[in-house]
Amino acid sequence: MGETRSFISIEFPSEIIKEVVRVQELLKNLKFTGKLTEQENLHLTLKFLGNVEDEKLGLVKQRLSKIKFPEIKSSLGEIGTFSYRGMPRIVWIKVKGKVFELQKEVDNSLKDLFKEEDRFMSHLTIARIKYVKNIKGFYEYLKNITVKHLPFSIEEFNLKSSELTPLGPKYENLESYRLL
Repeated sequence: MGETRSFISIEFPSEIIKEVVRVQELLKNLKFTGKLTEQENLHLTLKFLGNVEDEKLGLVKQRLSKIKFPEIKSSLGEIGTFSYRGMPRIVWIKVKGKVFELQKEVDNSLKDLFKEEDRFMSHLTIARIKYVKNIKGFYEYLKNITVKHLPFSIEEFNLKSSELTPLGPKYENLESYRLL
């Protein structure tokens, strides 16, 4: 019996990806050790499942297909960070709309199979930071980055596989689920 490292996510339309890439270009002016999220890997994770046995993955697909949730009117929000002991670790852009509610639906449909999320924040990871010499300057620069609050619709969510490689993760779509 095989296993698949998997997660549930939302993809973004090309005009949103273009805006994210524009913001990532601005981040290149900062001196930090780390990496920007590759354009093809930009997504919002609704739930990380980890390594899932094939039989259980079939059950996940079945459960997700039963979710009835309306299309979400969304937009990009502000830029921010997740930090550890004052050191920025993740740079993200907030994703507005009823994404939290969709995430709860996903959690509810899988609650007897996976632990529910403790803390969910609707965000798109745009960079992973290992080290910043000038932390104050880093935060100051980020405060001055303006993200265009472009509107878009979230029309589906996806079950994806994730293969970790030396060059970074490789994602593959296993199944897509349309919103109403």
